[in-house]
Amino acid sequence: MSTRVMIERMGAGGDGIAATSAGSAYVPFSLPGEVANVALENGRATLVALLEPSPERIAPACRHFEECGGCTLQHWQDSAYRDWKRSLVYDTLAGRGFVFTLDPLVPCAPQTRRRAVFAVRTSERGAVLGFNKHLSHELVDIVECPVTVPEIVSRLDDLRELVAVLGGGMKPFKLTVTATASGLDIMASGCGAPDAAKRQALTALVIKKDFARLSFEGEIIVEPRKPIVLFGKVPVFLPAGGFLQATLEAEVAMSALLTGHLAKTKKTIDLFSGSGTFTFRMAEKSAVHAVEGEQSAVDAMDRSIRHVQGLKPVTVERRDLFRRPFLARELKPYAGLVFDPPRAGAEAQAIEIAKSTVSKVAAISCNPITLGRDLSILVKGGYKIDRVVPIDQFLWSSHVEVVALLSKK
Repeated sequence: MSTRVMIERMGAGGDGIAATSAGSAYVPFSLPGEVANVALENGRATLVALLEPSPERIAPACRHFEECGGCTLQHWQDSAYRDWKRSLVYDTLAGRGFVFTLDPLVPCAPQTRRRAVFAVRTSERGAVLGFNKHLSHELVDIVECPVTVPEIVSRLDDLRELVAVLGGGMKPFKLTVTATASGLDIMASGCGAPDAAKRQALTALVIKKDFARLSFEGEIIVEPRKPIVLFGKVPVFLPAGGFLQATLEAEVAMSALLTGHLAKTKKTIDLFSGSGTFTFRMAEKSAVHAVEGEQSAVDAMDRSIRHVQGLKPVTVERRDLFRRPFLARELKPYAGLVFDPPRAGAEAQAIEIAKSTVSKVAAISCNPITLGRDLSILVKGGYKIDRVVPIDQFLWSSHVEVVALLSKK
């Protein structure tokens, strides 16, 4: 049985929200102002028939849209989509009472996602590679992906051959594929470690297909070429499974914002530095101390430092900043600070920054909610928010990157 509803607004997760006699219902792939018949179940709805479409509805860019769960907002007109995505940041931060200037959303172009995490499995008909259906574990086999760079999409059949050799039976596993300057870097996970015979077959296939590297849950199986990424002017050998910003364009935009904000600082610290995403760009203007919890990322930075000239001094340190944050007294030598933690944010570290004398801070986050919590700590500690910039690094999704620039009062 279907129910007629009107979509009142867009929820933070990218679903339309409609009022029903049983309460609010979340309707995927709908837009504000639309009237539809839906099937209701436990507060969620399935779109049965679209009765009155929104004038903002457009044709999706991908044939798999609505079937594949990789994107949820391809059907929304661009300017309305961007306004909504910007509002996710504004509503979250304004709700905490901040006084701040919010820039327009920095847009994301199609075909720029340089890393894709595919769901894969083998079947009687061959290897299946794609993404899970929206809110489901059902795997959708894909032939295109307008979000991802052509260097990956053009190799989907080659990747399926790799999946067939990896095996794993009918159980789904993951294949993380990154486009680097040296070729595709591939990491399998969740399929069981390959035995000696399978390693030999995988090695032959990787060489035949001219992939840069294949690893299994961080362990390198074969590496014909070291995967290289450029962080500014510095080539870095990316660790297997190492963190990388989703798009180069977003990385460049974030780098420009933070280096501009820290331009007059002579000594800076980069917390949660990864393999040096921002460190090496910052080192073009100031001495940098980079701190990261993953040993492989620290090693990657250390190797790069030894072979690069023309930068200010760079030092690196391995440290779990969740268990052992940099204390306020340890931050005394630094005039500038960048922190880019995982989605959980950096509450303990923010408490120490708030007590410090660091004059300029750049906070980067892919989660406006935890960013808001961390900014509250900094503002209470005497910082003012100079500027907030939302960046659409995750096209046609509800995820948004944010850069907040702060100064000590």
